[in-house]
Amino acid sequence: MQSLDSLRSVFGYAAFRGEQQAIIEHVIAGGDALVLMPTGGGKSLCYQIPALLRPGVGIVVSPLIALMQDQVDALRQLGVKAAFLNSSIGADAARAVQNQMLRGELDLLYVAPERLMTDSFLNLLERLQEVNGLALFAIDEAHCVSQWGHDFRPEYRALTVLHERFPAVPRIALTATADKPTRGEIVERLALQQARQFVSSFDRANIRYRVTQKNNARNQLQTFLEAEHPNDAGIVYCLSRKKVEETAAWLKGQGWDALPYHAGLDATTRGKNQSRFLREEGVVMVATVAFGMGIDKPNVRFVAHLDLPKSMEGYYQETGRAGRDGQSANAWLAYGLGDVVSMRQMIDSGEASEERKRLERQKLDALLGYCESTTCRHQTLLRYFGEEHPGNCGACDNCLEPVDTWDATLAAQMALSCVFRTGQRFGAGHLSDVLIGKLTDRIEKLNHQTLSTFGIGKELNASQWSSVYRQLVASGLLETDIEAYGGLKLTEAARPILRGEQSVWLRRDADPAIRKTGRQSQRTSKSREPFSGANDDPLWIALKAKRIALAREQGVPPYVIFHDSTLLEILNQRPRTTAEFSKISGVGQAKLSRYAPHFIEVIDNQNKDLSQ
Repeated sequence: MQSLDSLRSVFGYAAFRGEQQAIIEHVIAGGDALVLMPTGGGKSLCYQIPALLRPGVGIVVSPLIALMQDQVDALRQLGVKAAFLNSSIGADAARAVQNQMLRGELDLLYVAPERLMTDSFLNLLERLQEVNGLALFAIDEAHCVSQWGHDFRPEYRALTVLHERFPAVPRIALTATADKPTRGEIVERLALQQARQFVSSFDRANIRYRVTQKNNARNQLQTFLEAEHPNDAGIVYCLSRKKVEETAAWLKGQGWDALPYHAGLDATTRGKNQSRFLREEGVVMVATVAFGMGIDKPNVRFVAHLDLPKSMEGYYQETGRAGRDGQSANAWLAYGLGDVVSMRQMIDSGEASEERKRLERQKLDALLGYCESTTCRHQTLLRYFGEEHPGNCGACDNCLEPVDTWDATLAAQMALSCVFRTGQRFGAGHLSDVLIGKLTDRIEKLNHQTLSTFGIGKELNASQWSSVYRQLVASGLLETDIEAYGGLKLTEAARPILRGEQSVWLRRDADPAIRKTGRQSQRTSKSREPFSGANDDPLWIALKAKRIALAREQGVPPYVIFHDSTLLEILNQRPRTTAEFSKISGVGQAKLSRYAPHFIEVIDNQNKDLSQ
């Protein structure tokens, strides 16, 4: 089979994962596809292999101008003829790339949407189709088409022109995260109604999620880094530019190789800092969300949030930048009441429409529900995206170290009953007012003071009821109807609670000063690190040194030579011949001929040192 042969000979992998092969065969046959697959799940192969096997050049539409160079470098290492066109290259270089395309010398071309949509480039594509053909259009980061998404890019809306002008060329739209409304908007805006949808599990089983209440967040971060990531690359997210710069300076003062990144820095500084993060080992990037979309560095071992993200989608995508190589990684979040207040103030004071603000409040509530949940973090996160998970992952704080809880069965029955009595179309704020008997203008207008649930929950205050509702959403007993302005609705799982057939236990927030710090989960996590035994191995150190030397010679990031997972397999297998080296995962024919002699020499020298 051609696709499997290409996977093995070019990319060096023995077998496809998940639905990769089905997607690839569908696109090779000329079909359109919408692919929803988690970061690190292997999305790129889904268009790279069809582009190699179909006649003509594959056009990849990507908003990630800063990363195109690294993506192209990685493909060239594999022997793939790839190039990019964006505003970072001059007119002469652009003409050279266009001439390569017309001569049939390229397999893949990465292009920014702004460049793609120009009349001159669309005309070039028409000439190209006549001369050498177009293999496919790959629309990466397809969620950018959604006005409700956190990475909305207006120029993505115009990409329907690809289908209109080139109806015979297959299109594959890809994204690492999209809730149901966003998915629907991708289909509508890109005219993908006839496309086959491939939805993979969004579980990142290799990521260990941990949420802690703030109690001197900087010191908590320092403790976390010292305990688990003393020499690792990672990202620390902060909400404001000022906090980014202050945190980066503080970490640097504590001895960490930390760099700031935010949109307020000049382009030269941002580019320099991003390049250092991608091309060096052990750099910690302190950033706003301006940094991250599409970061290809596979060995980011942790993502830490010093402030609450804006939504579950944002949190999922930001934490998904850790552990792209499939090895263990940490997602650590510190949050407090101040975060909640700040985020709500940002939403309320923004210039968005009231409809958009209502949506953002509901998304924030869903994230708070995740933070306060007592159940498996993987389960809560996936349920938000409409996917079930059995729970007890053994890789999050709640599974490793159960939290203090209280019997909230009666409170849950009151809360659920209030949702039902008010018509299943109101948010937590209004429902809390009904339960505590707060007579507002809205309640009087709706005549809700006459309901049997009015004033039955006075033992809890509004803040406590809000926590109850957030946790009921996180537990799957209620769901937020985003398309209907965020009203809460009962799920089937709520019926046994209302009938008194099942109890409900919710998180009880402890005093941060006496709350456990998660040392047990840290010890458990530490023992599961894939590199914990390798870091002190002389051969591991020598292999990494050789990789860095080769990368510097070529001006590429070290992971473009070999991922850490490939290097770890070389360490464990210690191949002594080219034939043995060819069996290492991630070593295709081009890399085998180019790099096997260098790393075999390192292994031989290490063996000689041990024998002396």
